[in-house]
Amino acid sequence: MSELAQSNIQNTRLYIVQKNKGLILTLLCLVFILLAWLFGTVQLVFLEILFYSLAYLSGGFQQAYDGLKTLIFEKDLDVDLLMVVAAIGAACIGYWMDGAILIFIFSLSNTLEGFTMEKTNKDITSIMNLRPEKATLIVENKEQTVSVSQLHKGDLILVRPGERIPADGVIVEGASAIDQSSITGESIPVDKTINDDVFAGTMNRQGALKISVSKLANDTILSKIIHLVQEAESELPPSQIFVEKFERIYARIVVCGALLLMALPPFLLGWSWDNTIYRAMIFLVVASPCALVASIMPAFLSAISNAARQGLLFKGGIHLENLSRVTTIAFDKTGTLTEGKPKVTDVIPLDRHSNEELISLAGSLEKLSEHPISKAIVQFAEQKKCPLSPAADFQSTMGMGVSGKVNGIACVIGKMDFIHSNLNASQQTAVDQLENQGKTVIFVEADQQLIGIFAIQDTLRGNAKETVAQLKKAGIKTVMLTGDNHSSASAIARQAGVDHVYDQLLPEDKVTIIKKLTEQYGHVAMIGDGVNDAPALATATVGIAMGGAGSDVALETANVVLMGDDLSKIPKAVQLGKRTSRVIKQNVTFAIAVILVLITINFIGDINLPSGVISHESSTILVILSGLRLLR
Repeated sequence: MSELAQSNIQNTRLYIVQKNKGLILTLLCLVFILLAWLFGTVQLVFLEILFYSLAYLSGGFQQAYDGLKTLIFEKDLDVDLLMVVAAIGAACIGYWMDGAILIFIFSLSNTLEGFTMEKTNKDITSIMNLRPEKATLIVENKEQTVSVSQLHKGDLILVRPGERIPADGVIVEGASAIDQSSITGESIPVDKTINDDVFAGTMNRQGALKISVSKLANDTILSKIIHLVQEAESELPPSQIFVEKFERIYARIVVCGALLLMALPPFLLGWSWDNTIYRAMIFLVVASPCALVASIMPAFLSAISNAARQGLLFKGGIHLENLSRVTTIAFDKTGTLTEGKPKVTDVIPLDRHSNEELISLAGSLEKLSEHPISKAIVQFAEQKKCPLSPAADFQSTMGMGVSGKVNGIACVIGKMDFIHSNLNASQQTAVDQLENQGKTVIFVEADQQLIGIFAIQDTLRGNAKETVAQLKKAGIKTVMLTGDNHSSASAIARQAGVDHVYDQLLPEDKVTIIKKLTEQYGHVAMIGDGVNDAPALATATVGIAMGGAGSDVALETANVVLMGDDLSKIPKAVQLGKRTSRVIKQNVTFAIAVILVLITINFIGDINLPSGVISHESSTILVILSGLRLLR
């Protein structure tokens, strides 16, 4: 066998041992206890104590080391040191077996906690595994396999069917159905073709694609998702911070209580010194806050992991905790409750002009504008297959409209104040009806004669009405905030079914409304697109950004990012927050109840050290497993 192969085998063995060190030491502890017990049955006292000592060493060394390190460097007591002291105390009064069983069960408990925490992080790891390591780079029509980290902006890569896309980019050749569930949580693959954006970590299901790389490996949406989830994993919610501070104080109280229990009962209750010290050791074990400390963080991590799998990114447990308390949710209108893409709903030709003539003239001039309303008119013209002509002398007036020449005809398109014509009574009635429906009315003029009217309206998201209904059913008030005029805002509000609407707002006005709602109703969540809504998102108790498959601004702005822009996930997020809060309360109540019951039984004298250890450590494992329910 070659030296390289031997080295690989040795490294593999070291990795396995390192990864399973806790389990190996726990098993050794059990073996030493069994050997000590066997030697004890044949009265070989020296070997019995030797193997009990080895059991203490193998099962308790790491806990003793961690506990002493905390005591010396942080000047704090922790649960690990309490357990070891209790075991050594039991050995000092002759209860070697009881102390050894305490060490074994405590070691086993820590090992199981490690496995359960590893299970909690399983989804985080699975997200990281979505990141491909290699890419097929095309250079001078030749393919070469390179590391993803070597890709640069503008590189051309090939992605075959069944492969994961290695980098964010734009399709330049080919079409396919892309499974984006890893990024947006969408269960149905999305059809993509030339000029469409694609994201690293998503799966190419059908055709071969050539993609121009748009972001470096560390800047991809997937990398940012991984960073956010890891950041959320490390950020402690207030309840966990409180429990950890309480643990330090409580550990001192337990030590003082144990010392008093060692000193007073022989004088006050007539207990023997051996029985007194033994009961004090049991008290050290059963009063330790292991289960209480483990009641919170596994639950939060499980819930955050669950949410990430569904395309909901929480930037920390505190936001999940806050979401469970929300009583009011404020929605931005454009791009949140609505698609954010205006569409032509009505076309009214005037002065004997045909529909096609009106649409062609407007589409030809608007093609030179980047305004969303202009794009809506051009898209409408293309859908109707109306011919478009080149425009000349194009000018755009901010907030009013556009002007120019099409086939030599001087055209003006925009608001009523921008054109030269006046409306007659029937035309004014038609305009009033359209505006009362919440539509934006655009006028088209040719050679200073009004030739037609377009009505434009943003459309409600398909699941917006159902989402609002579910929130209201859960007892949450719904509010819409928008800069649009009253008619347009009221129309969308009626369609969505929100409770209240505030219109004609500037970004700073939205902040004022959020503050007002917070004073009136308590905890308020704000949902917006993460750009012009940023001040309001920051002011709300919980800011939720529409991620649009992970736009950079959305990822940086809010406390929660909705990756797939699927509003139906909002009620699920609120429900998950409330469920998490409920599970934590159950865990904390159970942990405290077990401690109180065991302390009471210990004073009565109907519990031994092994029974106390088993009951105490079982409660710790049970609250961790309870928290893991939130992975589902």
